[in-house]
Amino acid sequence: MRTRACELLGVEYPILAFSHCRDVVAAVTNAGAFGVLGVTALTPEQLEIDLVWIEAETRGRPFGVDVLFPATYVGRDDDLDAAALEALIPPEHRRFVDDLLRRYDVPESSGDVTGDGDTGSMLGLALAPDRLGLLVEISLAHSIRLIANALGPPPPDLAGRAHERDVLVAALAGSVEHAERNVAAGADIIVAQGTEAGGHTGEIATMVLVPEVVDAVAPVPVLAAGGIARGRQIAAALALGAVGVWTGSVWLTTEEAETHPVVKQKMLAATSRDTVRSRSVTGKPARQLRSAWTDEWDGVESPGALPMPLQPLLTDDARHRIERAAYRDGSGAQQLVNYFVGQVVGSMQRVQPARRVVTEMVEELAHTMLELDAYVEHAE
Repeated sequence: MRTRACELLGVEYPILAFSHCRDVVAAVTNAGAFGVLGVTALTPEQLEIDLVWIEAETRGRPFGVDVLFPATYVGRDDDLDAAALEALIPPEHRRFVDDLLRRYDVPESSGDVTGDGDTGSMLGLALAPDRLGLLVEISLAHSIRLIANALGPPPPDLAGRAHERDVLVAALAGSVEHAERNVAAGADIIVAQGTEAGGHTGEIATMVLVPEVVDAVAPVPVLAAGGIARGRQIAAALALGAVGVWTGSVWLTTEEAETHPVVKQKMLAATSRDTVRSRSVTGKPARQLRSAWTDEWDGVESPGALPMPLQPLLTDDARHRIERAAYRDGSGAQQLVNYFVGQVVGSMQRVQPARRVVTEMVEELAHTMLELDAYVEHAE
């Protein structure tokens, strides 16, 4: 099929797949869709390695990257370093985390925070403007087709730098106001992300948000996000005026995904009611699997989550410890461990290759479009 998204991105199918895993990005891209690599948590050295690898695997097919540029966070205006930010964390919050780990019998860390199966982002140390700017510069030196910002409008100079290299700029929005600010900042594509989505989301449902954003920013193209994992949902997004879809959660249970094995099994067993929008990981509202971790932070003894980036600075090490200990059946860490995922997790019931996920999406989309055509013919 051909939509404006296909034409702009040079792909066969208007399906964008966000993933932190380069294997997923390459597999989706090679299947005719468009992979987008989340790069915020990568070191500059690792980003260079991953982009070279994706380029070799995809052999010239277009793909993109996603960088987290939050519009607001503690310390941004004052240019505070890590030590200064650490000093802002209240003692009661440190005591709460220490007590939580003690009550759930989570062992001490070995000191290595880069082991297999980690899903922690080290976000608290990743938001320095100079560091993010370096990630952008490295990305733009490669053959990417799109660079997206997942949290707020693109930085003032991003659009110009990207357009000089014939790279499109996308930005996620959870409201009409956000979408309009993104367009004013130079975004070429708006991703209207409903509250059903995994990760950072607003409060408006996809079915309501997408047509509002489409009308508000026309003729700027809009992708629909949130609650999309099947062809029928893609058809609905197109009916709402989107030119394609932005997907994320559905790739977490693919064969290629590096999702923590225990978390992957939790996702496979989850229903659409088993997610919660919580500030307990990043300091901003983000939808994730409900677990003992989210319950504890919402409990009466909780001091409340801190704003970004203080909350991840406070909890990153704890979450890495939890992930390492979660392999033991029946452990407290197994109760605590979780990850970002949307309400569509209830439809993610088996592990299969990413290519197969793309194929099933496209097949169901084509079937749904034929059914809709039949309804129109019957009405005539």
